[in-house]
Amino acid sequence: MRFVTWLLTNAAAIAVAAWLLNGITLEGTDWQDKIVPLLLVALILGLVTMFVEPVVKLLSLPFIILTIGLFLFVINALMLWLTSAIADGLDIGFQVDGFWAALWGSIIITLVTGFIDIAVLEDR
Repeated sequence: MRFVTWLLTNAAAIAVAAWLLNGITLEGTDWQDKIVPLLLVALILGLVTMFVEPVVKLLSLPFIILTIGLFLFVINALMLWLTSAIADGLDIGFQVDGFWAALWGSIIITLVTGFIDIAVLEDR
């Protein structure tokens, strides 16, 4: 059950980022066509966050310390951009156009998942 709520939370956050930003697109004509690709992108982002991000954070630890943690925004943007590249390779229909869209998208995704965790899933 925890996996399903995590997946739905990430999918909702990605949907909000795609809705708010012009640089993040999810192919499909209406919302029913976007549900499966959205869940797949959320799964890919979760796998990238689980396996790739810790290695990148460890290797870039001096930059994180030097920038007082601001480099973490760059790492999160790069993870979203990598998710877009993987989704593009798998022909899922999710695309992030450039670093700035990835940066703002990662900030939106972080805020939305945090809000959902606090507001909706508080009683876990």
